[in-house]
Amino acid sequence: RDVTTEFYELHRKDVLSKYARLRVGRLEGAKSVGTVEPGAISAVPFAEIPAFQGQHSPYYKESHKRLLQAVRAFVQTELEPIAESADLAGDYPDLELRQKLGASGMLGIQLGPGPWLQALGLLGIKIPGDVAPEEFDYFHELVAHQEFSRLGRPGFIDSLGAGWSISAPAIFHFARDEVRRTVGAQLLKGDKWSALAISEPFAGSDVAALRATAEKTPDGKFYIVNGLKKWITEGMYADYFVTAVRTGNTGTPKDMSMLLVERGPGLDTKQIKTTYSTCCGTAMVIMNNVKVPVENLMGKEGRGFMQIMYNFNHERWLIAQNLIGQARAAVTDTFMWARQRKIFGKALIDQPVIRNKLASAAASLESVQTYVEAVTYDMCNTKGGAHNQRLAGPIAMLKYQSTRASWNIADDCVQILGGRGITRTGMGAKVEGFKNYVKYAAVYGGSEEIMADLAIKQAMKGFPATAKL
Repeated sequence: RDVTTEFYELHRKDVLSKYARLRVGRLEGAKSVGTVEPGAISAVPFAEIPAFQGQHSPYYKESHKRLLQAVRAFVQTELEPIAESADLAGDYPDLELRQKLGASGMLGIQLGPGPWLQALGLLGIKIPGDVAPEEFDYFHELVAHQEFSRLGRPGFIDSLGAGWSISAPAIFHFARDEVRRTVGAQLLKGDKWSALAISEPFAGSDVAALRATAEKTPDGKFYIVNGLKKWITEGMYADYFVTAVRTGNTGTPKDMSMLLVERGPGLDTKQIKTTYSTCCGTAMVIMNNVKVPVENLMGKEGRGFMQIMYNFNHERWLIAQNLIGQARAAVTDTFMWARQRKIFGKALIDQPVIRNKLASAAASLESVQTYVEAVTYDMCNTKGGAHNQRLAGPIAMLKYQSTRASWNIADDCVQILGGRGITRTGMGAKVEGFKNYVKYAAVYGGSEEIMADLAIKQAMKGFPATAKL
């Protein structure tokens, strides 16, 4: 008996590939299940950035499509087969996987345009899709982040470079030349890993309240670092920590400096269990008299607060990409589910209430996609790119709107998937993962409330003194 309909109400299509060895035959006259080449563009409604489904767009060129397909093929062949098991088991990415990410260029492109792209070439690493370093822009980076995020398992996604990608740029921008050449190369190849260590039990969004200290030894050759850092993504397996510390005692932001702290004696990490999988190594970092060479000071003493602020814009923009990529994966799976699930004698999508929810989710998704493209275009054409201070407000507003819209998208998708939408495995796994990540993204990198406040305060700086109602 042909049970195709029942099969697709119980299993994802990839089950056929995963258990192909168990196939014993095929029903005579059965329709062939088409295979999709790795990296192929989908025709499922709203499954792609609109520019890759026929929309005329001024933002994307052929190189963006090449990069998209190269990254997607890598994700589908190298990461999807291990994503579920690693996510459920809480397994950290091993050295082999990290080096594979490095050698394929999948790490370097997470950092966006910058000096590291030329460094990739010196290391013999090509940008995926054969994109030239001078051609690579923030839209290429946008595509890369959204493609990784379509894995739909936020813990596993963040284990592939969430902490690395927000700490490595600081090393390239602020560390000494010798550190950039040595540590920078190790990071790009995946031989070593880094994490950003700023948040503390007493200092989250209020960065200026941090308490970790760094005092110079009498001979002036080392800093002795003491303090706690909390919620440090990828901290459990990081080799280096880009660490915010106090090097003064005036009680002002001018006390703050940034150090590159290498894992060693006096530095310990403890796993923190959060909403999503432990495979991303979220950690408490405990520093007890850690000896750090003064050569590991990043920039000058007292410049730490400005360096942290410099890094925040890009980090917040990146979080928006992760959200939108997971949202698109959730909407795609929801559309496919609505079409193949039968209820009351017909497909779910034949029910007006379901089409209404699909429209709501898709409209929210494409609104935020359009918003992020406008901000990204601004980044591409502004001196200093994402790091320009003028963009702090627009990027904060973008992150705020991305998390707000994602609440609505997740709600609609979960309601359509029902019980499957709150189950970590099977048909609704990507919806369940996205639903959890939305709250995560609303907190880290700056909470929604802080983002909204920052955006309005920055906007008010240009408010005309003569403007009256």
